[in-house]
Amino acid sequence: MEEEQSQKVYLTDSALAELKKQLNEMKTDGRKEVAEKIKIARSFGDLKENAEYDEAKKEQAFIEGEIIRIEKLIKEAEIIDESTLSDDVVNIGSYVKVYDYDLEEEDEYQLVGSTDVDPDNNKISYESPIGAALLHKKVGDKFTVEIPAGTIDMKIISIHR
Repeated sequence: MEEEQSQKVYLTDSALAELKKQLNEMKTDGRKEVAEKIKIARSFGDLKENAEYDEAKKEQAFIEGEIIRIEKLIKEAEIIDESTLSDDVVNIGSYVKVYDYDLEEEDEYQLVGSTDVDPDNNKISYESPIGAALLHKKVGDKFTVEIPAGTIDMKIISIHR
């Protein structure tokens, strides 16, 4: 059996706090709710053909899996002290305004850890193709990004927190 390689997860203080909140909710409310569902489903009788019981057990397994996943993320987290990061270079937590030469338009992204990704709000992972290309670049840097749909030529216009 191969030993799983631990990989650092970079989080801001606010992301860590949100993960701890989710973990607490799952350990308290989530477990209580699913235990109640199992108790009610058991009262229906024969467990072999009890769809409610099967569903409650699946939900219990999901919650326990999520608890393990979040505990692992928290354990492996490396907290980013945003106050020590400069606006001279793109880092996790940076807001980056870029010019997309292909679309002839500007976009702004925030570089975040994988747990904070929110494409609808332009929060992209530093591990994504565009995020990785932005990381450690400076204002004025031009670069090309390989994405599944082809390539994108970009230039960094500004960096801020």
